[in-house]
Amino acid sequence: MIDPNFPLIDLHRHLDGSIRLETILELGRQHNLQLPAWDIEGLRPYVQITEPQPGVMAFIAKFEWMVGVLVDYTDCRRVAYENVEDARNEGLDYVELRFSPWFMAEPHELDPSGVVEAIIDGVTEAQHDTGMKVNLIGIISRTYGPEIANAELTALLNYRDGFVALDLAGDEANFPGELFVDHMHSARDAGWHVTVHAGESAGAESVWQAIKGLGAERIGHAVHAEEDGELLNYMVEKSIGVEANLTSNVQTSIVLNYASHPLQRFLKHGLLATINTDDPGISGIDLTYEYEVAAPAAGLTKDQIHQAQRNALEVAFLSPPEKQELVSKYTGDVPL
Repeated sequence: MIDPNFPLIDLHRHLDGSIRLETILELGRQHNLQLPAWDIEGLRPYVQITEPQPGVMAFIAKFEWMVGVLVDYTDCRRVAYENVEDARNEGLDYVELRFSPWFMAEPHELDPSGVVEAIIDGVTEAQHDTGMKVNLIGIISRTYGPEIANAELTALLNYRDGFVALDLAGDEANFPGELFVDHMHSARDAGWHVTVHAGESAGAESVWQAIKGLGAERIGHAVHAEEDGELLNYMVEKSIGVEANLTSNVQTSIVLNYASHPLQRFLKHGLLATINTDDPGISGIDLTYEYEVAAPAAGLTKDQIHQAQRNALEVAFLSPPEKQELVSKYTGDVPL
């Protein structure tokens, strides 16, 4: 179902949820950590989703050993480099990788600024070596509350030229967006784009707040946006992008199954909805799976899948010349 004559793009991909099982094992041995298993198949159920979880926070618990092996900045640099390699090996033309420096720093009490520097270094080197086009999105995690979010934002702003956007992620149900208005204002002042996880664990009102209160240009997940027809119309009018994550939403029990996911209805309504992986290392999928298996199971037609692929380029945090450069790699008259 992927259009082979158009760039393949992943806009919602957590770097810290995309760490290789092999790397977890290698770093566990290197640092003498007490991993729950010492072979790939033994480790898999502790890291990857094997059955639907009772909500987003249960899903996030699977990150324990993704970030638990990041003992030093060299480890952070390594996993950043490997993320870019993996995206290139999947056949992606462009990827936006996002991460929470506090979340990655916390297990071994690293300095979040040091984590940011290491991630930028790893991604920069990997771009040079692979030719892969990558942009970074910084995350402030709601889960720690607004004060730690301030410290996290400071760490990101120390390297503001390394990022194109700021994201708000984490425990949406218990930490509403109203707590983070000043943080996102600072991001916009820094010249960053804004994307927000909203409408995943909370309702349509959370999406409204993300757009009008936080200045979100794109919404991560947005599943519950369909509860409000006025909201959908507003998102179409304002060209607000939707970063849909089909398999992730099934695994977190946000939707019952693929068939009940609103992505097909979003596209039919005219939203700039896109197809993404979220945390491929935890979900055990890649972007091809989301296009070839998950999207048809969610009721998308071939034309709708191709539209989602085009939408990804339209709402990507890229300049018009950068978008044109991606398209120019493909033959044929493919409109932007």
